[in-house]
Amino acid sequence: MTIPYSILDLAHVVEGSTAAESFAKCVETAQRAERLGFKRVWYAEHHNIASVASSATSVLIAHIGAHTKTIRLGAGGIMLPNHSPLTIAEQFGTLATLHPGRIDLGLGRAPGGDRGVIRALRKDYEKAGNRFPADVEELIDYMAPAGEHKLTDVTAIPGEGTQVPVYILGSSLFGAQLAAKLGLPYAFASHFAPQYLLQAAEIYRREFKPSKHLEEPYFIMACNVFAAETEDEARFHFSTLIQAFIGIISGRRGLTPKPTETLDIPAAIKPHLEAMLQCSAVGTGEQVAETLAHFQELTAPDEFIMSMPFHDHGARLRSMEIVMGSTTPSQDL
Repeated sequence: MTIPYSILDLAHVVEGSTAAESFAKCVETAQRAERLGFKRVWYAEHHNIASVASSATSVLIAHIGAHTKTIRLGAGGIMLPNHSPLTIAEQFGTLATLHPGRIDLGLGRAPGGDRGVIRALRKDYEKAGNRFPADVEELIDYMAPAGEHKLTDVTAIPGEGTQVPVYILGSSLFGAQLAAKLGLPYAFASHFAPQYLLQAAEIYRREFKPSKHLEEPYFIMACNVFAAETEDEARFHFSTLIQAFIGIISGRRGLTPKPTETLDIPAAIKPHLEAMLQCSAVGTGEQVAETLAHFQELTAPDEFIMSMPFHDHGARLRSMEIVMGSTTPSQDL
C-alpha cells in the first residue's frame, strides 16, 4: 500500500467503563498513532448516544492536541447544521492557533442524533440542512486571510487567516457533488453506510472543479479494521461492532459491548447488517492488508481512515501496530 492511513475515533464508552476513561484512551490512541506513522486522527460529533463521548468535538481535539506533538487532528466531522459558521470558525481558528499546521475540519450535514436531539439543539433542521452549502462557504470565508473575505464583514477572532483545511463528509451523493463543486477533499462514511460508495467516488472525481483549496480530487474512504495475531481473535473482537450495529438496527443502543463467542443475529436484520459491514477488514495483518488492497483496487482512495471500535483497548492498540507493521503506507501525500 502506498497511501496514508488514518484513525477515526468516536471516544467509545465501553461496557464497564466511563467517559473519563474513554478520554484517557483517546489520548493514548492518538499518541500511539503518532508514533506508528498514521497521518491523522479525527473525532466525530454525535449526540444522545451512550457509547459515543465525542459530542463536544472541538474541546476533545484541544485536549488531544495538548498531549501530542505532530499528528494531524480534526473533526470527522462537525455537524454544521447544529452550529453557526462563525462559532465553528472561532473554535477551529482557536485550535489552529494553538496547534498550527495540525488541525482539519470535516463537515457533515446530518444532525448527529435523533429528532429529540434536533429539538434539544433548538434547530429547524430542515432549514439548516438546506442551508448547508452556503454555510460551508461562509465558514471557509471566515477563515480566509484578512482582506480576502467576500461573504461577510464580521471577523472571526481567532479564525481569520488560519485557513483550516475543510473536508466534506457524507454517505450519499449530495456530499460528493458539493465537495466536487467547491473543490474540496471528500470523505465517505463507508464504515457504516457503504451503499453509495462507488457511485459517490465516481461522481466526486468526474465533477471535481479545481479550486484554491485543492488542484485535484482527494478521496478518503472510511473502513472498519480489526487486526489481531490470529483470524479467530480478530473475529472475536469484531463481534463488538456486530453487536453494536445490531443495536442500531433494532433501536437498542447502549455502551460499546464486550466481544462474544456466541452471536445471535436475527434473520430479519441479517441482510441489513451485512450491508453495513461490507467495508470491513478483519483478520491477521496479512488478511487485513489483502482486504485493504481490494478496496484500493475497487475505489482507488487517496487515503484510508480506519474505525477500530474495540471493547478491549489493548487489543485496539495492537491492531494499530499490526496494520502499520503489515504494510508500508507513505505519509508524503
